[in-house]
Amino acid sequence: MNLAEVNIVGNLSAIGYGLAAIGPGIGVGLIFAAYIQSTARQPESSRMTLPYVWIGFAVVELLALLGIAFGYAFTVPS
Repeated sequence: MNLAEVNIVGNLSAIGYGLAAIGPGIGVGLIFAAYIQSTARQPESSRMTLPYVWIGFAVVELLALLGIAFGYAFTVPS
């Protein structure tokens, strides 16, 4: 069996989503890092900024879920 005869079976959408999940992972980290830093600088504002943290977290995670949904929706059946 030479190298040209190897048959690869699978789906590239899983690899694509794995690469696309890096962005939301970084985004969530930046959101919570900014919240921790702002709370450390001004502790009395923590209650006021916490809802914005959860809204930002939800939006970033929605983008990750859309990425996995589109990965499965646009998969070409073999």
